[in-house]
Amino acid sequence: MAHETAHTQRPDQPDPADAKPDAAVVRDALGVGVAVGLSGFAFGVTSAGAGLTLLQTCLTSLLIFTGASQFALVGALAAGGNPFTAAAGAFFLGVRNAFYGLRLSQLLALRPAVRPAAAQWVIDETTAVALAQPTRRAARIGFTVTGVTLYLLWNLTTLLGALGAEAIGDTEAWGLDAAGPAVFLALLAPMLRSAVERATAVLAVALGLGLLPVLPAGVPVLVAALAAPVVLYVQGRRGSGPGGRPTVEASEEEQR
Repeated sequence: MAHETAHTQRPDQPDPADAKPDAAVVRDALGVGVAVGLSGFAFGVTSAGAGLTLLQTCLTSLLIFTGASQFALVGALAAGGNPFTAAAGAFFLGVRNAFYGLRLSQLLALRPAVRPAAAQWVIDETTAVALAQPTRRAARIGFTVTGVTLYLLWNLTTLLGALGAEAIGDTEAWGLDAAGPAVFLALLAPMLRSAVERATAVLAVALGLGLLPVLPAGVPVLVAALAAPVVLYVQGRRGSGPGGRPTVEASEEEQR
C-alpha cells in the first residue's frame, strides 16, 4: 500500500522527509537576489559611460533583464560596434534562458495566465535557486522571491549607477568598465567542473581576445560561440579510432 501511494503522489505534494521550511527558501532566495542585484550599479555606470542615455539604460534593464546580455550589448556599443552586431551578440548570450524556461515550465507548472510575466524572470539566478529546491512549492517560492528581489534591486541600482556616472567621471579610470565582465566570470567559474567545460571556456576566451584586433566590435563574441562545437568534435575524435570506430579504451569504458 505504501509503495502504491508513493507512485500516485502528485509532484506538487512534497514528501515530508524532503520538505524545506518556507523561511529557509526565502532566506536563500533573498541572499542571491541581493548579492547579484547590487551589480546593477556597475551596469548603470558602464552603460552611461558607453554613451547611452538615462532612459536607454533604464529601459535596457527593465526589458532585457539578463546581465550578461546587457553588458555584452553596451560593451560592443562602447567599442564602436555596429548596433545590429551588438544586439546579435546580446541575443545569442540570452538564448540560454529559453532552455531554462523549458525546464522551469515543467518544474513550476504555473498557470497559463502567469507564465508571460514569469518568463521575464527566467535567468541564471532564478533557475539555479528553483532547481535547488526539493519540492514544487519550494521551487515556486524560490523562483518568485529571487525574481522579485533581483528585478527590483537590479533596476534600482541601474538607475543609481547611471545617475552617478557623471559624478564618478571616467569609468575606465576607476576600472568600473571591467566590473560587469568580472561579475559574470565570478558566476560562471564555479560551473566549470569538467575538463570539457574548462577547455570550452579557455578556447572561447582565446578566440574572443585573439580576434578583437582584427574583427569589428561585437563579432569576436559571436565567433567565440564556436568553441563549444569545436571542443565536442575534438572530444568525439579522441574517443574514436581510425574511421570513427571506438577505441579499445572507449569500448571498455562503455562496457563498465
